[in-house]
Amino acid sequence: MTKAQLDVDGLVAIDTHVHVESPLRGNPAADAARQYFGSGNTPTPQELVDHYRSRKLACVVFSVDEDLTGRPRVPNDEVLRLASDNPDVLIPFASVNPMRGSAAVAEARRLIGAGARGFKIHPPLQQFHANDRRAYPFYEVVAEAGLPIVTHTGHSGIGTGMPGGGGVRLKYGNPMDVDDVAVDFPDMPVILAHPSFPWQDEAISICLHKRQVYIDLSGWSPKYFSPGLIQYANTLLKEKVLFGSDYPLITPDRWLEDFDKIAIREDVRPLILKENAARLLGLG
Repeated sequence: MTKAQLDVDGLVAIDTHVHVESPLRGNPAADAARQYFGSGNTPTPQELVDHYRSRKLACVVFSVDEDLTGRPRVPNDEVLRLASDNPDVLIPFASVNPMRGSAAVAEARRLIGAGARGFKIHPPLQQFHANDRRAYPFYEVVAEAGLPIVTHTGHSGIGTGMPGGGGVRLKYGNPMDVDDVAVDFPDMPVILAHPSFPWQDEAISICLHKRQVYIDLSGWSPKYFSPGLIQYANTLLKEKVLFGSDYPLITPDRWLEDFDKIAIREDVRPLILKENAARLLGLG
């Protein structure tokens, strides 16, 4: 049977920030995150697919290559296989810790060959500054393939409320680190994940200044967006801001409901919800 392909015209929206996670419980960091976000049980991969398909939503999916929290990790190959089996819903990104050196470079090349459409990095959990030169060989591989990266910026819900923040150092989430990366890799699209509290103005500035830098709005309910972010999303950044939920910590239902209530111009809403992502990801 031929698998249904992604139909952009038939979609309500494209969620650019969705985690494929293990439903196993008992990890302190994962439990603290669910409490912080007020989220429920982690869905199985098939439940994630069914959730998005039933709502006519497509989504970018990934896990996170990190050891700091001890959370059980879903292997990249499983994410790629899940997306291959459900191409009408899922757009697969992979995650590689650039601090793994030559192994990270080799793994990135392998995953690109296996079908990865982009990469997710998480400097606070992977414990590095995004402009650390040791990460540059990894960026070179991604840039050569013409793929985007999405990088965590700002406050981390992971570790919030835990002793010592669960070992997560917020300094690694400063988006100004990414400005160097954008200068040195001018043809590699970069998505700044999340409203970058407490560095929102910095993120807006970088996105304004560097043509290949975007902002996804995941990890926050829209009702908490700053007035400045809403102002720029409506105007100078209207083609560079992307819908993202951070599912399963925030559901697309909750995000979209709250997004309906904030002061986004009607002509801008389709750009944020679908059109910007479709153009960035080459979906037609």
